[in-house]
Amino acid sequence: MSRYLGMRILKGFITFLISVTLTFFIIRFMPSNPVDLLLDPKMGPEVQMAMMEKYGLDKSIGEQYYIFITNLFKGDMGTSFKTGQPVLEVLMEKLPWTLLLLFVVVIFTLIIGVPIGTYAARKRGKTADKMINFIVMIGISVFVPFLAFAFLFLFSYIWKILPTGGAYTPPPKKGFDFIIDVIRHAVLPALTLFTANVASTVMYTRNSMVDVLGEDYIRTAYSKGVKENKVIIIHALKNAMIPTITVTGLTIGAMVGGAVMTETIFSWPGVGRLIYDSVSALDYPVLQGAFIVLALSVIVMNIITDVMVAWLDPRIKLGG
Repeated sequence: MSRYLGMRILKGFITFLISVTLTFFIIRFMPSNPVDLLLDPKMGPEVQMAMMEKYGLDKSIGEQYYIFITNLFKGDMGTSFKTGQPVLEVLMEKLPWTLLLLFVVVIFTLIIGVPIGTYAARKRGKTADKMINFIVMIGISVFVPFLAFAFLFLFSYIWKILPTGGAYTPPPKKGFDFIIDVIRHAVLPALTLFTANVASTVMYTRNSMVDVLGEDYIRTAYSKGVKENKVIIIHALKNAMIPTITVTGLTIGAMVGGAVMTETIFSWPGVGRLIYDSVSALDYPVLQGAFIVLALSVIVMNIITDVMVAWLDPRIKLGG
């Protein structure tokens, strides 16, 4: 297992370097120029040159990349063009809100999606299974922004039972009242991401469970008189969870992409909203830092997913 984990970490590190490099150059080749925002036409040539040197924009792309990579491994992501704050400081203010949203969505996706998928497999071919499959197809096809605006229209405009955006009502309350306020604000963005992603969990759990229930060892367990619930929980679920855990890791990556739109629509103060604001302001350092943090989060989650799958199925880490 240690060798398998070491190889996965090495592959994750290589993936991280590739992601960082692509992010750096893609952002640099955007058609807009951040210099236009930094420099005032009224500034003298000396002041303009000093500003360019301060942010390293006077150097070639190759030099900028070398400095960026060197500073990154020192924990320095640069300084925001817009606010002048260190990028890492800006990200640390926003990251907890995104992680809170993703954590809630993933937990509820597994808690609700796995049992529904298992139930559909047990009722394979029956009315309940067909209804669940129909709903799953709708869930997979749903467009996240449409879903977000639909929830806003229903819960905030028509019924007026939930806030329209933000993470809390200013000025922030204290203690338990603050927690309740955050929960109320988190319901709509979390519900949007949950609805858009739970369908995949249901589908993969259902299909995997159908395959597992057809295995010889499951039929043997039934022939010995083992009760159905015990067969499902003890014998079938562990093997059926392998594809589900794998797709959950991939779903987290999709959630990260969906979080940009969701956080923007609901004004949730996370990294997704920060990316939108940084694109609007051409704030290269913050945009780079946000992409790096999100890429690192996805890579770490994929490593954790692979390790969990290898634990469930030893053939994987042995190359089977």
